Amino acid sequence: MGRDEVAAALEARRISKSFGGTRALERVGIVVERGELHGLVGANGSGKSTLVRVLAGYHAPAPGGSLTVAGRAVDLPLPPGRPRELGLRFVHQDLGLIPSLSAVENLRLDELAAARRRWISWSRERARARASFARFGVEIDPRAPVEQLTPVERALLAIVRAAEDAPTVLVLDEPTAYLPGPERRRVHALLREIAGRGAGVLLVSHDLNEVRELTDRVTVLREGRNAGTLDAGAAEPRELAELMVGVGFESRPRSPARGRDTVSIVGLTGETVRDLSLKVRRGEVLGLTGLTGSGFDEPPYLLFGARRARGGNLATSEGEHDLTEMTPLRAIEAGIALLPADRARDGAVGSLGVGDNVVLPVLDRYRRALGLDRGRLVRDAAALLRDHGVSPDEPGAAFEALSGGNQQKALVAKWLQTAPSLLLLDEPLRGVDVGARRQLVERIRGLAALGAAVLCASADGEQLDELCDRVLVLEDGKVVGEEWSPSA
Repeated sequence: MGRDEVAAALEARRISKSFGGTRALERVGIVVERGELHGLVGANGSGKSTLVRVLAGYHAPAPGGSLTVAGRAVDLPLPPGRPRELGLRFVHQDLGLIPSLSAVENLRLDELAAARRRWISWSRERARARASFARFGVEIDPRAPVEQLTPVERALLAIVRAAEDAPTVLVLDEPTAYLPGPERRRVHALLREIAGRGAGVLLVSHDLNEVRELTDRVTVLREGRNAGTLDAGAAEPRELAELMVGVGFESRPRSPARGRDTVSIVGLTGETVRDLSLKVRRGEVLGLTGLTGSGFDEPPYLLFGARRARGGNLATSEGEHDLTEMTPLRAIEAGIALLPADRARDGAVGSLGVGDNVVLPVLDRYRRALGLDRGRLVRDAAALLRDHGVSPDEPGAAFEALSGGNQQKALVAKWLQTAPSLLLLDEPLRGVDVGARRQLVERIRGLAALGAAVLCASADGEQLDELCDRVLVLEDGKVVGEEWSPSA
């Protein structure tokens, strides 16, 4: 059936929204057809989240916009409960699951709360849950606590919960941001199944390759305005990136790393990694990759002391270290810094301001007899945030309120001020828009150019090619191959 023969699943026109004097959306429009997987991309601050929140009824848009769902004109703003009545369902990046409850309890939470039953037949609810999972080709134990599910199982559970009552439109905000490639494909298969049943699927993503491979069309936002809608499969990543940031991207020449070895790792052993030995040269970015479970992502945490190593030694220009005794404090004193994959959970204190977060490694600088020199701390933090392009550059802003790209820029700023001799990275560009991605690459490569050694674990081949001079491939905890970056 052609697109002109039926009404679109969702059609938003001339959507505008301001916060104070800042225009977040300026006459933005988007059309999601029935059975279509539609991508929505844009740099941090481009208006993606604001548009999704207008559709969810969280924000009231300015007068003059229009919304049509399945051919039916809808008044704006949407009051509470109205999006659900219209068949609009949302899966946010945090998934909205309760870890302490079981899969079936999470699946039926809204329904059971609304029904206010005095007695619940859990055997019946588990049978219903199994039927729902089977209908979408998902295998999850309904009895399993969500906190014991794998990340991909949690994502699948959240999507099934949103999709099982045949929504008109399913909106997903970065549901695969923290998933490696093989696990992403399981989510992609589920989204294709949902679209195949006639729903319009709107996918917000920072991963341009994911959008090109999965979606039919992609709408690009830039600075709160439409920058274009393209056929996703025919769009080149470079074309999308340039639409997102409004400038062209030039290839950056890369010089091979030179100089003496600054980091030597011998016999590193952890849960998966076994007797791993390698060297990283001054000025080099060395990548580690492999399949899920290969152990490629374990060394950064073992070297920093965030996980206890079972064996191994580390030699840097600052000295030698028994890795079985390494701790984060000793690592920092040795000139080692770690940027973990889960920045919100492991990289920062979300309840603190961004200024307090970025000065944590150098807090001793601000100690005085009766406490901290808060005035100097705030001034230095503001300057650091400004220098690294963090928006907002207000030290008092809550870290957890920043976008993913700005959180990562703040964490890079936090560690680069310590001038580490060894920088450890785990998926440093994951969930980051193309503009912030370019800035982060420049900062990390810039640190290497100043003489630091950088070790980067990632399952993303494009990320490795952007950052690394060479890449080691791991399987069953051991190196099985080495690749040189074509841009090195």
